[in-house]
Amino acid sequence: MPLFVAAVVAGLCLLIWSADRFVDAAAAVARLLGVSTLIIGIIVVGFGTSAPEIGVSVIAVLEDTPDIAIGNALGSNIANIALILGVTAILVPIPIEGRLLKTEFPLLLLATAVMCICLYDLRLGPVDGIAMLALLATMLYYLVQQHRRYARDYAKYDQDTLALIDDDEDVAKMTMPVAIGWLLIGLIVLVGSSKLLVWGASNIAYAYGVSELIIGLTIVALGTSLPELAASITSLRKSVPDVAIGNVIGSNLFNSLAVIGLPASMTRFTIDPSALSRDLPVVVGLTLLLVLMARFPGALPRFLGRGKGIVLFSAFVIYQLSLYYSVAAG
Repeated sequence: MPLFVAAVVAGLCLLIWSADRFVDAAAAVARLLGVSTLIIGIIVVGFGTSAPEIGVSVIAVLEDTPDIAIGNALGSNIANIALILGVTAILVPIPIEGRLLKTEFPLLLLATAVMCICLYDLRLGPVDGIAMLALLATMLYYLVQQHRRYARDYAKYDQDTLALIDDDEDVAKMTMPVAIGWLLIGLIVLVGSSKLLVWGASNIAYAYGVSELIIGLTIVALGTSLPELAASITSLRKSVPDVAIGNVIGSNLFNSLAVIGLPASMTRFTIDPSALSRDLPVVVGLTLLLVLMARFPGALPRFLGRGKGIVLFSAFVIYQLSLYYSVAAG
């Protein structure tokens, strides 16, 4: 058992480190190629913070432990909204930009709806996966077009995102050969650490008789959500808390469509019914709650303040307690 626990801890640490290096290198390549700030933001805020979830889910499915993959995706979405946004809002009010209500929130609702449709029959395969990935690609294209159309509205967000990316100046100092080298190293370690984490987590589940879904919803989901937490903490430290909500929305888009869609496009697998009856409704409920909180009150400016943060964090605690009692009762 100590070996499995050590594998989980080591896997998580290497996963976070490799994802960080991979994202820094990807951002450096984008800059050296003259790619727009929005694309860099998508790389870092969207794919970057979801890279651990994507790596773990692909490896989990290939290792024939698909419930870890599904639990990882659903649990990360829950943690992003209820834990990360909840804690951030308790510490500092998060302003809600008008563009989020017009663009990002509707896309998040659509992604959540499509995820529910694909999971409804408790089976996933290439048709589901390709449809989800195609929708994600369409959403990213739409966001790029919106950015070009309303460049001024996105200017402040771009500056805030770049401020986070350049926090340690690593990105700005990278040359192209160095960036490509770190891309390869980051990708190799990302895959290896994902395999190590899935191996340790699945063996812990077997040893204690806990379902792989529960392990994915708790240990793995919380561990792979660390990049989102780090990004939110950094946004607070740099006095740009609005980036935190963009971070969560972008990450949840990738979690809902890529973290589930990518492994599904590679193979067929079934899903634990508990994910549909217990966990998916929590994801949907928290997503709808976040949208309602963002729209209320109707007067501008809108904020996620301390009261709303407490509600979100309380929901996370209640959900984790329900998982604990479901394990104890089982």
